[in-house]
Amino acid sequence: MRLNGVEINGGAESLLELLERQIPIRHGIAVAVNGDVIPRSEWAQCRVEPSDVIEVVTAAAGG
Repeated sequence: MRLNGVEINGGAESLLELLERQIPIRHGIAVAVNGDVIPRSEWAQCRVEPSDVIEVVTAAAGG
């Protein structure tokens, strides 16, 4: 699978499990799997597959 453009060995069943392993700070982020934004409330139920493309973006202050 790809996480933010980098090929990784996911080794996780759910999106939440993957994020816990790969992203040290998980507040203030949005996550898309294969182009679909996944609400935080669904991360634990969202299954990830080896072919998935996952993008994590961080909110930035500014204006």
